[in-house]
Amino acid sequence: MSETESKNFIEQMIDKDLAEGVYDTVHTRFPPEPNGYLHIGHAKSILLNYGLAQKYGGKFNMRFDDTNPTKEKEEFVESIKADIAWLGADWEDRLFFASDYFEQMYEGAVKLIKKGKAYVSDLSADEIREYRGTLTEPGREDPGAGRSVEENLKLFGEMRDGKYADGEKVLRARIDMASPNINMRDPVIYRVAHMTHHNTGDKWCIYPMYDFAHPIEDAIEGITHSICTLEFEDHRPLYDWVVRELEYERPPRQIEFAKLYLTNVVTGKRYIKKLVEEGIVDGWDDPRLVSIAALRRRGFTPESIKLFVDLCGVSKANSSVDYAMLEYCIREDLKLKRPRMMAVLDPVKLVIDNYPEGKTELLTAPNNLENESLGSRQIPFGRELYIEREDFMEEPPRKYFRMFPGNEVRLMNAYFVTCTGCVKDADGVVTEVHCTYDPASKGGNSPDGRKVKGTIHWVPAGESVKAEVRLYENIIDEEKGVYNPDGSLNLNPNSLKVLKDCRLEPALADAKAFESFQFVRNGFFCVDYKDSKEGAPVFNRIVSLKSSFVLPKKED
Repeated sequence: MSETESKNFIEQMIDKDLAEGVYDTVHTRFPPEPNGYLHIGHAKSILLNYGLAQKYGGKFNMRFDDTNPTKEKEEFVESIKADIAWLGADWEDRLFFASDYFEQMYEGAVKLIKKGKAYVSDLSADEIREYRGTLTEPGREDPGAGRSVEENLKLFGEMRDGKYADGEKVLRARIDMASPNINMRDPVIYRVAHMTHHNTGDKWCIYPMYDFAHPIEDAIEGITHSICTLEFEDHRPLYDWVVRELEYERPPRQIEFAKLYLTNVVTGKRYIKKLVEEGIVDGWDDPRLVSIAALRRRGFTPESIKLFVDLCGVSKANSSVDYAMLEYCIREDLKLKRPRMMAVLDPVKLVIDNYPEGKTELLTAPNNLENESLGSRQIPFGRELYIEREDFMEEPPRKYFRMFPGNEVRLMNAYFVTCTGCVKDADGVVTEVHCTYDPASKGGNSPDGRKVKGTIHWVPAGESVKAEVRLYENIIDEEKGVYNPDGSLNLNPNSLKVLKDCRLEPALADAKAFESFQFVRNGFFCVDYKDSKEGAPVFNRIVSLKSSFVLPKKED
């Protein structure tokens, strides 16, 4: 396979531009609107734009497209900055806001008016839609299109000065009301909006439309390749028209790629906002969501998201990816990096009747069987332990190899024990399991070579750490799909299960926020940064240990 063939279509276009001298460098940007938290789909765009700048030795800008003050908040600005920094996309000293350029955008609009390329319209939004025509019928000329340059300059100045109410007048570009591309039928480029802006306060009462502002921002910053998602493909002629009519010397080039869609997840901001407002989730970073902040809180790593984005690839064709692939990526990232610890999520006490009372010994356990470099740790072992309730049955089914009366099992990294019975409360619930141990089997191996089929994990009762553990399922009921016929979400009532009295080995007592571990047999878990307190940790399950997902083979 040649070098050119191994590159995605965007890289091939960049190579061509550099070879032909269209540009002598590569300068990209990520331009979110601060009207919500970023999600996994945005991660693809962030890492793509940053990755291209890195690959070609160029620059990457971070820019907020804050041209719509009705939906924007400082909270969203700060969350977006944190997400991008966490993903490792370094904008260095190039943090910008579209609102930094409002004066230049206004001057650009004045320039278009003077060239006869823009005019003030009195039509309402509904009337503009009506005049625009349809996909099969051309639009009709706006009654304001015949105004003189002088009158348009005067009216546009009065719009800026606050003389008109919201929606009373707009500025439209004069292009072609008969264009087959509806975006080119004299689009609105400025509107009146008496709103306080999070960055400019009350300085402006007119705001540029995105399709007008965005190419100007790119051109001012010297962006060479404006990488955006596929829905902007039909807007590209307008993008090119703006930079051409405003006569920028080295206009940027817009290139579109397919969005990243995950199956059975909620990414729509209005849906997430509703879930937050109704208290169904505890914020935009609830671990059941796929906002970048939520994935981070749940325990996903930047490396796992980068692997996911790489596996998805870059193409022009929209497609959906199974959430299981994202889970595959976090397992792949963590399995050799994180220690394998013992945690009992549904504890029942195990009493070793022939173990000396009051005695405690330290047993050695490897931190990760697949990565010896992570070393080992010591775990206190005594007469009373906790095991998982499901690891004992009085009357087991066939092929049940864990604890039941008369059966011998291995306690992980400890001893062979033989179950002798159990104690129950008045309701018949098992409160204690009893056994005896073989002192000669220390380390989990018998000197006489006898084999046992079952190995179970445990934690010392006296030294164990009490913790809350949260088990997550998809917030969407996958069998029913994302949406109901009325447009509401099909929520899974079992998306969160909270276990209050879990017992962990003592080494986890000092676990810090965002630290992650593999809990033997139970999955990968992360310390919740929001709800954990000293002495009372909360762990989120990132992902279970196994999945039916198989990574598709690459075609030759």
